[in-house]
Amino acid sequence: MVQRPSAAANLDAWLAYLEALHPTAIDMGLERVQQVATALQINPRPAKVITVAGTNGKGSTVRYLETILRAAGYRTGVYISPHLHSYEERVRINAEMLSAEQHVQAFNAVEDKRGDTSLTYFEFGTLAAFWLLQQQQVDVWILEVGLGGRLDAVNCIDADVGVLTSVGIDHVGFLGPDRTSIAREKAGIFRADKVAVIGEPDFPPAILQELAQRAIVPRRVNDSFHYRLHESGDTWQFSSPQSQLSELPVPQLPLPNAATALMALEALDLPVSLAAIRTGLANAREAGRLEIHQGNPDYLLDVAHNPHAAEFLTRYLQQRFPKRPIYAVVGMLKDKDIAGTLAALEPLVQAWYLADLSGPRGASAQELAAALRTSAAPPSITCFATVPAAFEAACAQARDAAQGTQQQPLVLVCGSFYTVGQIT
Repeated sequence: MVQRPSAAANLDAWLAYLEALHPTAIDMGLERVQQVATALQINPRPAKVITVAGTNGKGSTVRYLETILRAAGYRTGVYISPHLHSYEERVRINAEMLSAEQHVQAFNAVEDKRGDTSLTYFEFGTLAAFWLLQQQQVDVWILEVGLGGRLDAVNCIDADVGVLTSVGIDHVGFLGPDRTSIAREKAGIFRADKVAVIGEPDFPPAILQELAQRAIVPRRVNDSFHYRLHESGDTWQFSSPQSQLSELPVPQLPLPNAATALMALEALDLPVSLAAIRTGLANAREAGRLEIHQGNPDYLLDVAHNPHAAEFLTRYLQQRFPKRPIYAVVGMLKDKDIAGTLAALEPLVQAWYLADLSGPRGASAQELAAALRTSAAPPSITCFATVPAAFEAACAQARDAAQGTQQQPLVLVCGSFYTVGQIT
């Protein structure tokens, strides 16, 4: 039996306890987490709740919602996962992290109420986050689904607005082998008497039919709402039956997710001014997502870890840096579609700096190299024992290559949260 941390235990001790508490890291289902949520008397009301699911785009959509609502004067509470650098990143109140001591207090509250109910690391942390949001008395809860939707711990709370950003192939062992199966699981966050927003333009028709049978008529991109980047590339416009917004600032984060966030806010039925929308869009930043650092050399961090995300990243690089050589630092988990992800990036990459990821789920650099070698051989493949070593080598080579040329190489770091999290 795992021993409960002492009264003086710190956050690290509690996280170690959570990791050892449940026999499996992932145990899909809502019964256990709902039991403990009831014991904790978790109830967001009168706050509004937005739940965001999707294969990719969840983090940037959450950030758009947060920055716009804050600009409109609302007090926001955000729960995300995983984190990049520290556990405290998972809960934000008005865009600020809470202290380690506050997280420990929340863990104690969950432990006091769970009784004999076994919880996974994620479930325990989710309940602690809910307890913290409730204690902070925010106006809007913005919740990011961890895995799937229907059976994810976040889904124990009914959202006023459910948002599905995208549907791609990922986590097939838990969500199903195809986009239809995965879409079905993610659409499980929708409720018959609440608003559903879908930002995926190619949503499986079979799941739309199933939603209709559940009396859910979602507001879909290219149907209920539209967006268009102006030819100048400097502004964009959003339109729905209720809104016609033009001359919006082009944000740093992905534009499709900005449009999805605007539809969600319109559905939330809270007053938000055009000025707040413009301010929020301009200020939205998310660590590890299209995060550019200028220097010698320039480098870009993005947590793209599946083919869908890698394809978007490739299009972004082609548009933003059309002539710059790309040196890619990549580390991935072995349960991801490594070959498909690397293949999506391959047309742009001049040199690969592949790194081992530690832990039982981590893939080795040699495994990544083997996946690359199944297709056309790139100019250069080098393997490293750590992500920092690969990054340092890529930066050094980029600096050398830039001497005497006008186009300095761009170092790209991607493949996993665990990869990006090691580069500061």
